[in-house]
Amino acid sequence: MGGLAFLFDAGLLWLLHDAIGIDLAVSTAVAFLLSFAVTYTLQRKFAFSSDSSVAPSVFRYTVLVIFNTLATTAIVWFGSVLGLPWIIGKVAAVVATTIWNYFVYRHWVFAPKKDKG
Repeated sequence: MGGLAFLFDAGLLWLLHDAIGIDLAVSTAVAFLLSFAVTYTLQRKFAFSSDSSVAPSVFRYTVLVIFNTLATTAIVWFGSVLGLPWIIGKVAAVVATTIWNYFVYRHWVFAPKKDKG
């Protein structure tokens, strides 16, 4: 799931920044946010087979997406300040977010329902 989401996000970033010429920070944030529906659906249905209620998990996922958008934009921007190609910053951001996202998805966003017994 992560690889498909990365390809969608990075491809959109390439299109917006390299092909169309939109500012890197804006392109990074827009591409990341537009991949929201794709990644949420893939994670919920396939990666975690979640049975949690949709509304609470969408809210928690949205909070995580906001945090990840800020972190990803900052990492890509910082890499460019260091003179690195944007793809290096993007890969670094994906590595960082993938690590913390797994645990946040498992234990907060798509946490299994707790028995009330």
